[in-house]
Amino acid sequence: MISRRNIRVKVMQSLYILQTMENTSTQVTPKAFLARKLDESRGLLVALFYFVTKVCRYAETDAMFRANKNLPTTADLNVNTKIAGNLWMWQLLENPSFKAALENDKPERIDNDDEWVRKIYQELVQTDIYQAYITTPHTKKEDTDIVKFIFTDLLLPNEDFVSHLEEFFPNWEDDAEMVNQLALNYFQKGKPMDFTNIVGEEKRLYAHQLLEVVQSKGDYLLELIKPKLNNWDADRIASIDLLLLQMGLAEFLYFETIPTKVTINEYIDLAKEYSTVQSGQFINGLLDNLHKELLKENKIHKVDFKLKA
Repeated sequence: MISRRNIRVKVMQSLYILQTMENTSTQVTPKAFLARKLDESRGLLVALFYFVTKVCRYAETDAMFRANKNLPTTADLNVNTKIAGNLWMWQLLENPSFKAALENDKPERIDNDDEWVRKIYQELVQTDIYQAYITTPHTKKEDTDIVKFIFTDLLLPNEDFVSHLEEFFPNWEDDAEMVNQLALNYFQKGKPMDFTNIVGEEKRLYAHQLLEVVQSKGDYLLELIKPKLNNWDADRIASIDLLLLQMGLAEFLYFETIPTKVTINEYIDLAKEYSTVQSGQFINGLLDNLHKELLKENKIHKVDFKLKA
């Protein structure tokens, strides 16, 4: 499942972009915009898995092409197509939720002419791992291991392929680590995944609540933040920093299942990655001071504000 950290990133990005759209005529509801950001994660995972299946099935295309040469060699007439019957691949392709995701996300757009499929396949067949794989009968473990090898050793380390992928998925930098972990878990457990709901209901609710709390309580959250800015002009502080402070403060006040220490650490990391060089230290100091003051004034109850999904 997608992590809370990824949820926070999606909410932060949604809030930031929605703020920049305030003076435009675009009629996009906050919840719909957030849903679109969450769907990007699924789209990336589906595209990568779909690409792996295309590489596996390319063995039959290669065999047919080579057999139809004017002067085929013995090797051309005896291309091993075992991988086209890969058990892991067919379990995935027959998964109803994966079929639905394919229909919705249209991952074939990333390589319409199969040029990248052909390149990765040709790289695959040159490896000792592949040559060992085609000499043994199908087993669930070996079939899983070979697709995992394609994913982790041929696709993700290929900088040119990743650059090509980024043209279709601008969320690559945000989601690459999470998608990789989801894939590794899927390889390891071998259980069917619900590709129409990789977020999960609990985290989807958290995402919606965090977005709505910051939007509906934004002015109140800023009232608590501004006295702590000392000589800082709120208008001159990085807008991402103010958003992260509001989100962190919202978690302090309204999310009873998230420890305040976890909140502080998470938003420090996000500030370091998505804002300025000084932002991590800035967020750390502000959230820590706010937390201490709210505790002193007995304002942290974490149950005052409940939202429906």
